[in-house]
Amino acid sequence: MRRTLSLLLFFIALALPARSEKVVAGLSQNRVSITATFVGSEILIFGAVKRDKPPPEGDPLQVIVVVEGPASPVTVRRKAKRFGIWVNTDAMELAAAPSFYAVATSAPLSQTVSILDDLRHLISVERSIRISDNPFTNEDPRDFSAALIRIRENNGLYTLMENTVNLREETLFDTRIALPANLTEGDYRTRIFLTRGGYVASQYETVINVQKVGLERWIFNLAHEQPLIYGLLSLVIAIAAGWGASAAFRLILRS
Repeated sequence: MRRTLSLLLFFIALALPARSEKVVAGLSQNRVSITATFVGSEILIFGAVKRDKPPPEGDPLQVIVVVEGPASPVTVRRKAKRFGIWVNTDAMELAAAPSFYAVATSAPLSQTVSILDDLRHLISVERSIRISDNPFTNEDPRDFSAALIRIRENNGLYTLMENTVNLREETLFDTRIALPANLTEGDYRTRIFLTRGGYVASQYETVINVQKVGLERWIFNLAHEQPLIYGLLSLVIAIAAGWGASAAFRLILRS
């Protein structure tokens, strides 16, 4: 039985098309440090296509680069005007949404990846958001998902950059991804896809680590690990600042 199964797997492997193209990629930096003066960063992503035989003719090679921040549940609320006042009316919790999402392509996204492979590899920003199934609401979750995407696009957290991957002779490629100042700490998954005819031929994955350092790291740890001490310290600093401003003001009045 085991021998029969081994032979079956062997013949299935022979029937599958051989992967003749492979991504070899690198980053200008794989670590981003958030300090008090951090105003954003830019990552250069570059690479080449490794082949063991000439590229196939017909469908041109395309490249997609995806950088995805840490995901977490998000509650999206809908506002409506009631008696002249804007109030929250409906709300829906999305299972998980990335804090940052950037997609760069060598051609328009619709021409670069098929709907099937977009679903399979979760490439577009719409596919990256996991929607909660709530049987007790008649609201369409896609409306809330679209609202979240629109808000984060306006904040520079979700971006689609078509035709920004420079691809030279179907071999060398590079692009730049801008990381805004309001980044969330964590590992940013970076994926590179090679596609032909809309289907993924090869992919590569690495991680960019984003972390607070220095005084910001100390304050962050203090606020989360010692909230009582953090609150008392904040109160002391506020009192000292108020007293100092008052003393300076009285000194100016006397002079």
